[in-house]
Amino acid sequence: MAKKEDDSENEFENVVEDDGQKLNIPKEMPVLMLRDIVVFPYMVVPLFVGREKSKEAIDHALSSHRMILLLTQKDMEIEDPKREDAFEIGTVALVMRMLKLPDGRVRILAQGIVRAKLQTLDEEKEYFSARIKVLHEPEDIEKSIQSEALVRNVREGLDKASALGKNIAAEVMILAANVDEPGRLADLAAANLDLKVHEAQELLEIQDSFLRLKKVYEFLTMELELLDVQSKISSEAKGEMDKLQKQYFLRQQIKAIQKELGEDTEIQEEIRGFQDKLKKMKVAQEVREELEKQISRLSQMHPESAETAVVRNYLDWMFALPWNKTTKDNLDLKSAKGILDEDHYGLDKVKERILEYLGVRKLSKTIKGPILCFVGPPGVGKTSLGRSISRALGRKFIRISLGGVRDEAEIRGHRRTYVGAMPGRIVQGLRRCGSNNPVFMMDEVDKIGADFRGDPSSALLEVLDPEQNFSFSDHYLGVPYDLSQVMFITTANLLDPIQPAFRDRMETLHLPGYTEEEKLQIALRHLVPKQIKENALDEKLISFTRGAVQKIISLYTREAGVRNLEREIASICRKVARKVAEGKKSLTKITSQNCEKYLGPPKIFRDQLQKENRVGVATGVAWTAAGGELLFVEATKMKGKGTLTLTGSLGDVMKESAQAALSFARAHVKELGIDGKIFSQNDFHIHIPEGAIPKDGPSAGVTMATSLISICKSREARWDVAMTGEITLTGNVLPVGGIKEKVLAAQRAGVKNFILPLPNKKDLIDIPKNITKDINFIFVKDISEVLKNALVPAPVKTKK
Repeated sequence: MAKKEDDSENEFENVVEDDGQKLNIPKEMPVLMLRDIVVFPYMVVPLFVGREKSKEAIDHALSSHRMILLLTQKDMEIEDPKREDAFEIGTVALVMRMLKLPDGRVRILAQGIVRAKLQTLDEEKEYFSARIKVLHEPEDIEKSIQSEALVRNVREGLDKASALGKNIAAEVMILAANVDEPGRLADLAAANLDLKVHEAQELLEIQDSFLRLKKVYEFLTMELELLDVQSKISSEAKGEMDKLQKQYFLRQQIKAIQKELGEDTEIQEEIRGFQDKLKKMKVAQEVREELEKQISRLSQMHPESAETAVVRNYLDWMFALPWNKTTKDNLDLKSAKGILDEDHYGLDKVKERILEYLGVRKLSKTIKGPILCFVGPPGVGKTSLGRSISRALGRKFIRISLGGVRDEAEIRGHRRTYVGAMPGRIVQGLRRCGSNNPVFMMDEVDKIGADFRGDPSSALLEVLDPEQNFSFSDHYLGVPYDLSQVMFITTANLLDPIQPAFRDRMETLHLPGYTEEEKLQIALRHLVPKQIKENALDEKLISFTRGAVQKIISLYTREAGVRNLEREIASICRKVARKVAEGKKSLTKITSQNCEKYLGPPKIFRDQLQKENRVGVATGVAWTAAGGELLFVEATKMKGKGTLTLTGSLGDVMKESAQAALSFARAHVKELGIDGKIFSQNDFHIHIPEGAIPKDGPSAGVTMATSLISICKSREARWDVAMTGEITLTGNVLPVGGIKEKVLAAQRAGVKNFILPLPNKKDLIDIPKNITKDINFIFVKDISEVLKNALVPAPVKTKK
């Protein structure tokens, strides 16, 4: 009895191949999980293996019986499948070849042998191992008529699919013609149909060969229908292409005939299009007459003539311009003020001027657009302020840069007689924005050049004159264009290079630069959030303390604007972003203590007072494009004949101020209490440190006079007193400019007393009160008042 059971087990393990060979199928074998394919018996298929467990399974199979169970996953996205993630019925396959690829994957060539059902799956090993039950193909004792008919239908279906363009190998077609077993033919046909995974698995699980072949025939019939429709679509598309080619050929013949006759249908259609557009346009009579004239000329021209292209291009420009397209202004003053405050901190004068314009615009619809000129050092927000103004007004924004422009045609355009003629940049900008009342910004008007091609500044006089720009004439257009609704804003770093007549056309608004407190607020409100966003960070990854930003402002930047400040903040953000990319996910807090770690040692040394009274050393304050700076004027004397030496890269105006100070001292020796012989017996040397930096201007006059008189009287100058002002030969102190920047520099350095010319008292109104409250301002009319406050009083002699 036991012997009989062993025999039955052996039969269960054997599979008979076509050539009559019996292969021993082990009860336990490694498993290879497949993602998106179902392998049928007798099917030879290449497989790419990348998962470690799968590689181990292949290695084990090759080292033993070369057989492996191929199971298909229910969900191809699962990376680490379990038993419940795979179908229970698969195919036992023979690994015929194996190749290891450079990218670590393995390529195998496997041939399906027989169906098998999974009984148990061992997931604890380095590879999946399964106990299986072989599903034998039932043997047909005798073939029925239905079975024979179905076999023939499947063969014919494969032939028809191949004829309709289905890619089926010739070897497969020969094999199908010679296979009589329904089960084997079903597996062969299923392997060559484009079945979805669940459809193929459904076929694999059907054990009855007749039913399986019947199901395959259903799928094959659907495939034939699809191929038939696809073939019809291809035929129709080919017929349509042939039709289009024929039409193209006929059109080319018509064109050739029309060319010989001097006719052209396309240009006639274009002319009708221009005429239709002209009927709908609302333009001045002069413009309408010019357009009608040019359209009439175009209709009489030969299509291939060079003049036709010129007229066509002109008409395209004319019809593309926004002659009567106007955007509606946002007249809600509160909303406009909110937008301006949101985009920029401070700049109250500019904001007030825009709101004044809006207020008048709300009351009067005929007000002309203002022409403003923002003057200030780089980085104070002139250009971005123009963009903010356009947003507040609800208008479109257009910007052009005039720096380095030397050709008048850049403004007025070229005459149409020139080859490649185009309108000027004003008209080009209006076409781009599609509105006749945009905010039009012209950057760098102080850097416009002039040469033999004309003076662009003079051409801009018409553009920026409210009494003329309602009929601006561009050389290319040849008709007047109304610019009176455009709000022009120009920007410049300096007013001096701008022509007086050009400057007279504009309302100048000065943007002198920001205080440290304003920079701090701008950084915290705008720059820090902007750079955090641009560097793909967020508030959970980086934060800046007020102290850190203050330190960056004072020790790493020296400027009137905030460009370098933004660069330093961006530098910190990039370094933090790199750490985040390397895996750090915790918050990085930037403080005044650790910002040197990111930016290195301080780049700027703050102006520091000398904290002691010294003879011949007076403290002045100078204006620079980056703000104000302290200026220490040093004077000394040595035996000589009264000559004056000046060093420190001084300009002509400063040299003249020093000479005036010396002449005043020599002329007023009695009033000043100076021994007159000192000027004939000594040479004098005045030096201003930082000699590599050129210096000029009249505002150091009182400082040089104080330094010189201090050395002559051997009286110490007070270290806590700074001063500015121009001196005359009679000793009067004249007003100077740049008071705001100078006061800010004095406040940063800790100056307690500041001597100013009396006429400059009015300039303190522009300085924040939290700055002025820390300084004692001394207003003077002449040099005697300066000396009274700047020099240490002489010791009082007591009688013995």
